[in-house]
Amino acid sequence: MVKKQELKMEHVWAPWRMKYIQETSEKGCFFCRGVNAEDNAENLIVKRGKFAFVMLNRYPYTSGHLMVVPYAHEAAMENLSIETKTEMMVLITQAIQVLTDEYGAEGFNVGANLGATAGAGVADHLHFHVVPRWGGDTNFMTTVGNARVLPENLVDTHKRIQEHWPKETD
Repeated sequence: MVKKQELKMEHVWAPWRMKYIQETSEKGCFFCRGVNAEDNAENLIVKRGKFAFVMLNRYPYTSGHLMVVPYAHEAAMENLSIETKTEMMVLITQAIQVLTDEYGAEGFNVGANLGATAGAGVADHLHFHVVPRWGGDTNFMTTVGNARVLPENLVDTHKRIQEHWPKETD
């Protein structure tokens, strides 16, 4: 009889997680707060369009993990205007180009978790994730240690992405 191997999670010090836990329990929509926030590294907003904006994910899967967010507080895509949906796709396309040029990304995961059941952390304000990927980017820390290691500070990531974003979104 083959004995099942028990997997144990090792403990990795991640003090940033407490801020995440506390922020996710705050009332109100942090995306809506971003609508009126300054475009800077503190707020992680890298680009604004007429109907949507782009910001870094504060708790990214990889360096350069972006979110494309409509200004309208809507949970369902069918409630967004065609102009908003079109601009969001343009911003997603630009994000892919910027991350390819600046980070040498070799692939991308692009998508939205629509509804809490689908895994949306913010289910009532639709948003798309743009996650850059590289060959072999899943290392032992993710697969064995159940943790992620980011090689770059978010402020530095913000600066690199914002500086390389196209000036016009037409």
